[in-house]
Amino acid sequence: MAVKKILTYGDETLRQPSKEVHKVSKKVLDLIHDLLDTMYAKNGVGLAAPQIGVHLRVFVIDVSTNDEPLNPMVFINPKIIKKEGAVVSHEGCLSFPEAYTDVRRYRDVMVKAIDRKGRAFVLEAKDGSLLARAIQHEFDHLDGVLFIDHVRNRFEADKILQENNLPPVDESRLIEESELEELIKEDTQE
Repeated sequence: MAVKKILTYGDETLRQPSKEVHKVSKKVLDLIHDLLDTMYAKNGVGLAAPQIGVHLRVFVIDVSTNDEPLNPMVFINPKIIKKEGAVVSHEGCLSFPEAYTDVRRYRDVMVKAIDRKGRAFVLEAKDGSLLARAIQHEFDHLDGVLFIDHVRNRFEADKILQENNLPPVDESRLIEESELEELIKEDTQE
């Protein structure tokens, strides 16, 4: 298919919620191929349709490492049906070139979605794994939420964003996650 342009932070399109996919059509399959081609071309772990300007509830992930074969996963109309625990995740995003900061994430998640053949599946990702964090990160994109909305230190994030010529954190978008922060503090005290 094609490597698409990835929208960067500051583009309001990234903040728009996406629509459900009603049928895994040729158009949706082409979108999946474009997402995978673009993700691999940019050395990403995941990519959501809104990042290339398509507002459909679709994202792709591949957490394989250098010595493993590619293992692309496709999530259509995903729903996170279970989440537990908390971890600090040092994250970046293809829409935030070179900007990384610490965010709060759930340690364990269970997601229900449809694959590219239209079959429903349930996947559990545990222990704060890259897969668990990537699922949450890409899922957020479908609702117009960005990883910096979960930031632990807004001032540090602003500094990193400024160094990379990106707009500052939008305070009105910050997500209050006192429960997750408490769990993180409890884990670090043990």
